[in-house]
Amino acid sequence: MATRPPQRDPGTADAPRPAKDNGSRALRWATAATLVGVFLVYHSLNSSGTDIAVGAPSPPAAAAAAAAPPSPTTAPPATGLSMPPSVPTNLSIPRIGVNAPFTALNMDASGVLQPPPENNRNLVGWYQGGVTPGELGNAIVAGHVDTTTGPAVFFLLSFLKKGDTAAITRADGTVATFQVDSVQTFSKGAFPDQEVYGDTPDAELRIITCGGAYDHKTKDYEANVVVFAHLAKAGRA
Repeated sequence: MATRPPQRDPGTADAPRPAKDNGSRALRWATAATLVGVFLVYHSLNSSGTDIAVGAPSPPAAAAAAAAPPSPTTAPPATGLSMPPSVPTNLSIPRIGVNAPFTALNMDASGVLQPPPENNRNLVGWYQGGVTPGELGNAIVAGHVDTTTGPAVFFLLSFLKKGDTAAITRADGTVATFQVDSVQTFSKGAFPDQEVYGDTPDAELRIITCGGAYDHKTKDYEANVVVFAHLAKAGRA
């Protein structure tokens, strides 16, 4: 059964209340390999159903052991920074050459979050049922690692390191600059929902794509790469 991302309204049955009444919402997406169709589970198949050669970049050795319990995520510093709500319009990650526009992500009728369109490899998605990047809480951003036509926007995501930055331009003309705290690779069979999607007391960001080895039998990646980051600077574009 797929997990339904909660809406902003804390009164709905599917939306767990946040630990603190700060406007943020916990978000839980289905990530098990059996939940094909959830947008974190991307496939690299051409129209004939044959695997294509393109895959996710090999992560550093420490991160590649996705089946092993990951090391604890470093707690981000409490900066106290936050920004009012504003829709994200562009993502820039200088370290890996990302400069991509945003599209809003929604759930389908069955409660499964839909992926960004595959016909645009340079496109990132933001779950608009959660907080906007820069608000108090945990904003969720995701994109493809590859598509049937080649490497996609987050092909090099696993190579980010602590201290790298991701700048998100917002519709109100402000820029939310996040600093990477850690990059983790999690087996889809043991994905830590609460750690990744749980409510946070500060303005934080999760950037998610597929990673690890590509299983040609199941036609699925075995892991997810997750970047944990905190809001380090709020300014004007």
